[in-house]
Amino acid sequence: MNGSIWVNFPFIVVALLLAVGFYTIGFKRNLIKVVIGIEILEGAVNLFLVALGYVKGGYAPIYTLAPPEAANPQNMVLPTPQALTLTSIVIGVAVSALMLAFAVNIYKRYGTLDVTKIRRLRG
Repeated sequence: MNGSIWVNFPFIVVALLLAVGFYTIGFKRNLIKVVIGIEILEGAVNLFLVALGYVKGGYAPIYTLAPPEAANPQNMVLPTPQALTLTSIVIGVAVSALMLAFAVNIYKRYGTLDVTKIRRLRG
């Protein structure tokens, strides 16, 4: 019980980040704040993937540099979550740039970033 909170700490942080991200997306009216909320969600998902692949005392999955005690596959850190996280970061940067470009174009066209005003100006 003494160290159990620290074992689950990354998952608690993920839950808090998810809550903040969903709150920001759901209750903020400014498009830039919505984009920031989506970025917070992306960070939460990346942290979740990294936390899933963590192995205490594990070695990097580079077999040529691994010490002899790393010959047991249970001592290796999983490479798949790391690869998924890197892919997610690259995709997230592209999506962020696209969302911000849309926000700039919406501001140029409507003169506001308030979602409720943009919806009224559609017609």
